[in-house]
Amino acid sequence: MPQTVKAVIARTKGADVELVDIVVPDPGPGEAVVAIQSCGVCHTDLHYREGGINDEFPFLLGHEAAGVVEAVGDGVTEVAPGDFVVLNWRAVCGQCRACAKGQPWYCFATHNAEQKMTIAETGEELTPALGIGAFAEKTLVAAGQCTKVDPDADAAAVGLLGCGVMAGFGAAVNTGGVTRGDSVAVIGCGGVGDAAIAGAHVAGATTIIAVDVDDRKLETAKGFGATHTVNGKDEDVVERIRELTGGFGADVVVEAVGRPETYEQAFYARDLAGTVVLVGVPTPDLEVTLPLIEIFGRGGALKSSWYGDCLPSRDFPMLVDLYRQGRFDLDAFVTERIGIEDVEAAFAKMHSGEVLRSVVTI
Repeated sequence: MPQTVKAVIARTKGADVELVDIVVPDPGPGEAVVAIQSCGVCHTDLHYREGGINDEFPFLLGHEAAGVVEAVGDGVTEVAPGDFVVLNWRAVCGQCRACAKGQPWYCFATHNAEQKMTIAETGEELTPALGIGAFAEKTLVAAGQCTKVDPDADAAAVGLLGCGVMAGFGAAVNTGGVTRGDSVAVIGCGGVGDAAIAGAHVAGATTIIAVDVDDRKLETAKGFGATHTVNGKDEDVVERIRELTGGFGADVVVEAVGRPETYEQAFYARDLAGTVVLVGVPTPDLEVTLPLIEIFGRGGALKSSWYGDCLPSRDFPMLVDLYRQGRFDLDAFVTERIGIEDVEAAFAKMHSGEVLRSVVTI
């Protein structure tokens, strides 16, 4: 039987979010219903509310989530009722040209649940944020969006792997290929940037330079493994990174802002044959101009990283294991635990820079 549960929606552009009753259908073929235990409050949810993603209102917000599978539909073999899972927004198809080449992390045909959840009072169909919609007591997803992990892990911490933490960690390790002895600079020290710093630290980088314009964020970055900090308001970012890397520039520079000016800093702050990784999400109107001779002459690679080039079935359990071993401090990303009714207030705290992550616990 379909279930009626509490959930947070964005009904119209720019309006405060609302806590309403929604209807979650029974899972169909290839689908799963998950009882949500935690969900992080991410900037992407705010972008949905502000109409920055698309205009398919009303939205069911929330996507950085962990919970327990309650029911599965026909044909589901990946997970079973009772499994503790982290949700992801890229259920791979296993059949497209990327998957056929053995590169499922680039899957070009990722999918979500086919059925729609609805507002109980009006019957309006909801658009779940990133195909998840987890500011809810329960949600319906494609079974491939569920990754089984160690059930003893703290849901509030490991749920953050569902988006920002995985994006940052993967930008450094998967996309940037950071390895032992590398020098790394990370421009932008929010949740994604700090995760890139943590990833570089876990991978064995010896020089990890955190760059931001907020001294509070730079101080926090030290806790994730930054060996040096640079405040872009007070120092020339490119020159300072070069000074800290023997005059050469960093082996890998992760740009976690998504602005032309910071991307240009990243480009010039890398060593010859070094790598720039763009993981900050730009708005569609932004453009960057670089001398073509510099692109040619510096060699190396200019890459973008989408979801940290992750494969959830491979990366989530590995990162949870590192967390359980005390080698990757996911707890440090959780600034506060809040109720499902507190999402709007969490958006305000995000704007003011008060929190790294507010996490809804249910």
